[in-house]
Amino acid sequence: MQKRQQNSPSMAARRGRSCLRSITIVFAAVAIIATGCGGSDTPTTPAPDSVETPDWDVQGHRGARGVRPENTLPSFESALDVGVSTLELDLHLSADGVLVIWHDPRIEAAKCRDTDPALPSVTLEPLVNSLTAAQLATYVCDQNPDPGKYPDQTADAGTVTGESYGIATLEQLFEMVSEYAESDSVPEERRANAASVLFNVELKRDPSNPGNIGDSFDGSNPAAFEKAVADLVAEWNYEDRVIVQSFDHRSLWALRTVAPSIQLAALTSRDIPDLDELADSGATIWSPKHTLLNAGLVAEAATAGLAVIPWTVNDEGDVCSALAMGTDGVITDRPDLVLGADGWLAGCS
Repeated sequence: MQKRQQNSPSMAARRGRSCLRSITIVFAAVAIIATGCGGSDTPTTPAPDSVETPDWDVQGHRGARGVRPENTLPSFESALDVGVSTLELDLHLSADGVLVIWHDPRIEAAKCRDTDPALPSVTLEPLVNSLTAAQLATYVCDQNPDPGKYPDQTADAGTVTGESYGIATLEQLFEMVSEYAESDSVPEERRANAASVLFNVELKRDPSNPGNIGDSFDGSNPAAFEKAVADLVAEWNYEDRVIVQSFDHRSLWALRTVAPSIQLAALTSRDIPDLDELADSGATIWSPKHTLLNAGLVAEAATAGLAVIPWTVNDEGDVCSALAMGTDGVITDRPDLVLGADGWLAGCS
């Protein structure tokens, strides 16, 4: 498969703090009132199974975790099927330096099973960074660790991905999205969206656990993890399609020194950061826990030059609240419920 060569609009060009364009004719009017924008664009006709939100970034958390097992290729395909503008995912580094998509520092038995024990792991739940990409590829991660929280999650086959529930590499995800964008089995509007969908990749560095990644990061200079991200993004010419986020902001600032054109998103969970300092350090996006947000903070972030995309927003009321506050989007486990023609966004008022 050929790697992407044609540039597509960056998030800054596609999003921004302009009025939300038509979700539906009625909803567009509500959005204009809620955000205080003047004027409106000519409404567009939404696809039959979706709601168009050109200026509001709906990010599929770990793909579509509420629908398919997290961070797997079928989960990302499910997110593409409902028209997300961004695929959100987590990255670790394998023992042989390959960027692999997984959230936890270990391969948890509640999520994965090893189909080839002939490739031995050190423990029952080994660290991701203790295994090579080939060893990680023998795991099948099609389990639902929390049916009570994700009652609609299934491990059905995808149209493009089939039952590829292994631990994928970042490059395999890029390849799958390219295949999806060219597949005759996918509706034309979905292929077009996939051709420009963004990738919000979280570097899973943990300041309290320096061995979490397993490279020689000194807290300031880019190490193997940051360099691998910069190299792969450059190889695919995806500088305008990849956003890098992290709770360890040191990793973001280190990445900036080797990949200055990649957008950076500062994740926070408990405290409200100095937003001007984040912007001055190179972040263009602030992604806080959604329960910490209010309209005043969103406005303060906008003044600092930061877009605001909270995590993880899985309730209809919280989605509508985020929209009314003037955020630039949400990260959600249920993009299918957010974007459906009769979904949460369409019901916001």
